[in-house]
Amino acid sequence: MRVLLDTCTFLWLLAESRRLSDLARSLISDEGNEVSLSTVSEWEIALKSRLGRLSLPEPVDRYLPRRREQLDLDILELDEDAALCEARLPVLHKDPFDRMLVCQAVVHGYTILTPDPMIAQYAVRVVW
Repeated sequence: MRVLLDTCTFLWLLAESRRLSDLARSLISDEGNEVSLSTVSEWEIALKSRLGRLSLPEPVDRYLPRRREQLDLDILELDEDAALCEARLPVLHKDPFDRMLVCQAVVHGYTILTPDPMIAQYAVRVVW
């Protein structure tokens, strides 16, 4: 299964939070799954860090790549097909970062690992 982590899912994974569901933990740890973090999530985290809304233990440009590699997560770059999918996406969710994750999942065939019920309204597979 191709799994795309929502930003909150990735942050909860880093924090070893109890908010991460048992199913989410299982899918992430299953070596048969391709688990990815989007550059869109990295952008969202960098922005929140810069604005003081998210505290990280070290600079974001060192912390995120290092932690992603430690967790053996693939990186999903934002490409033109996914970016242009935005024009076809119904306006069900106003968060531009979440909308772009939906576009990436649609275009590239990922299941989104998220607790966000707004994302589940789209024609994309969501698991939590």
